[in-house]
Amino acid sequence: MPLEDLPHEALTRAADLIADADALIITAGAGMGVDSGLPDFRGNEGFWNAYPALGRARMAFASVASPYTFRDDPQLAWGFYGHRLALYRATEPHAGFALLRTWGANMEHGLGVFTSNVDGQFQRAGFDPQRIVECHGSIHHLQCMTPCTSAIWPADGFLPEVDAEACRLTNAAPRCPHCGGLARPNILMFGDGQWLEQRADAQQERLLRWLAKARKPVVVELGAGTAIPSVRHFGQRVVHGGGRLVRINPREAAVADARDCGIALGALAGLRAIDALLHPRAG
Repeated sequence: MPLEDLPHEALTRAADLIADADALIITAGAGMGVDSGLPDFRGNEGFWNAYPALGRARMAFASVASPYTFRDDPQLAWGFYGHRLALYRATEPHAGFALLRTWGANMEHGLGVFTSNVDGQFQRAGFDPQRIVECHGSIHHLQCMTPCTSAIWPADGFLPEVDAEACRLTNAAPRCPHCGGLARPNILMFGDGQWLEQRADAQQERLLRWLAKARKPVVVELGAGTAIPSVRHFGQRVVHGGGRLVRINPREAAVADARDCGIALGALAGLRAIDALLHPRAG
């Protein structure tokens, strides 16, 4: 985007809020990963473009991302999630992650992350795992389908082999080490009454303890829409506690309070534009 087309007033306001803050809270939705080349499954068309086999079967995202599919057709369910697991393991986080780490390093209390993304990109980008909340779980962790216990364990030992044309797992699916039954990702799916949320709850407790130390926190919200508002709700919680909000979203950038700011750009473009205004302050 040409410089003259950038929203300078909003960017200047964002830079002011970030420069004045003593803690950075990054709240991120699916739009954060788009600049790394990850699909955001916006609508069935976008989902089917990423997974043509499911498009041919006219299977909606909500249908595939369901514990019922793991029960009815585990090779298909693990074909979908196994492909995603391999994709996320191979994806390099975009440059915006490094910018956020630099901003946080310059603040008194550093930074924390609250994300609905299950991709593990913040950990891969070097963020402190003790200050990351994955409110919908993580594809890099597994649990029992039943579940037979409350155990949650890393998926590191599972190397999925997927027939991408058919979206089906071709090697053995992971098993629960306690009962031998089918394992599934520790992710909150649609219509999911068996998700084990203890790991996400513990993450949030840690983040809230850290956040309580901040006097002037700023929320930088990235690619989080209103369709699934978990990320926005957490950001508003911080704002209601005295924080301020910088919302970066190409389609839903409006903010309710004039003291906050909304920037109608993608995540990486917005972060780079703000960073260009922060550099002189650091000098």
